[in-house]
Amino acid sequence: MSSRPQESLFDAEIDGHLVEVKFGVTALRSIREGLLQLAYAMAERPDRSALLILPDVSITRERLDQEWRRAASVLKPGLARRLTLCVPNGAGFIGIPRDLDSAEQRVVRKALLRKRPQDSHPIRGDASFAVIKILLNHWVTNGEPVTTDWLTRASGFSYPTVAAALDKLGGLIERESDRRLRLRRFSLDTYLQLLAASARARSTARFIDRSGQSLSPESLLRRLEKLRPDGLAIGGALGARHYVPDLDLVGLPRLDLSQHRPGQPLDLDFIHALDPALERVDDSLEPATVVVHAVRHADPLFTARKGGLPWADPIECLLDLREANLRQQAGQLYEALEKRRERA
Repeated sequence: MSSRPQESLFDAEIDGHLVEVKFGVTALRSIREGLLQLAYAMAERPDRSALLILPDVSITRERLDQEWRRAASVLKPGLARRLTLCVPNGAGFIGIPRDLDSAEQRVVRKALLRKRPQDSHPIRGDASFAVIKILLNHWVTNGEPVTTDWLTRASGFSYPTVAAALDKLGGLIERESDRRLRLRRFSLDTYLQLLAASARARSTARFIDRSGQSLSPESLLRRLEKLRPDGLAIGGALGARHYVPDLDLVGLPRLDLSQHRPGQPLDLDFIHALDPALERVDDSLEPATVVVHAVRHADPLFTARKGGLPWADPIECLLDLREANLRQQAGQLYEALEKRRERA
C-alpha cells in the first residue's frame, strides 16, 4: 500500500507529538486506520511520538485493549512504543497501553481545542440569520435603504440565496421604488427570529477555568490585547457597554469574543496562550469564563477601537447578552438601540 502525503496522515503536530482526533468512533476499523496512518507518519518522523485521540468512542475498554495488542503485534517495536491510544475516563483521558504523562495530557487538551466534531465538515453559514442580522445592524447604525447587491457582498451569499431570505421576511421589508430595501422597524418579531437561529449559526465555544485560581474577564482581556489574534472582536457585556455606557451591570460576568470565520470552523489556538487553565465545555448552562462566537457573514461589521481589539457589532452584543442569560441588560440594550434609531 502506497503511503499518502505526510500532511494528510494526521491532524496536527503539537509539542512534538503527531496527533489524530477521531470523533464518533463506533467501529474498530476506524481505530485501525488511525493507528496505521500515525504509524506511517512516525516512520517518516522517527523523533516523534503519536497520539490517537478518541473523545467519544463507544467501544468497550476490553475491545480497545485487544485491538491495541493486535496492532502492536504487527508494528515495529520502535513504532509501537511511541504510539498511544487516548480514550476518555471521567473528566479526563487515559492512555492505552500506558498512562499519559502531564505533557501528553496537555497535548490532548490542545488537540481538542483545535478540532471539534463539526470541524471535519465544511462550514455553511445560515443565510437567513446573516441577512436578518446585517439588516438589523444597518437599521440601528445607519437606517438608509440598501440594494440586494449590497446585501450579497455584506453577507457573502449568492443573489438568489439572499433574495430567498428576504422573501421569508415578507412585510418586515420596506422596498423603495428604486428597488432598494430596508427593515420597516426594529421589531420584536425580527429580534426573536434572530434569537431562534443564533445558537446554530454562531457555533459558540465556551471555556471555563476549574483550577480555582481563574483570572477575571478584565485580566483575560488585558492578556488578549497583548496577543492581538487576528479576526477577533470584543462583544458581550463589554461591547454592549461601549454602545450603551449606562448599561445596568455590576462587574463583568464573562469575556465574550466574536471571531470572523466565514466558511471555516473557529480557530481556538489562541485560547491556550491566553490561559492554559481554560478548558472547553459543551454545557451551555455551565457558567463560562470565556465564550467565543463565530461571525460567518463576509463583512464582520466590527467597529475599530483605538489601541486595541475592535468592538463586535451591537446586534452581536445583544445576542451575547441573551445567550449569557442577562435578559434585563439585553432588554436595556434593545430599547436603547431602538430609541437611538427613532431619534435619528
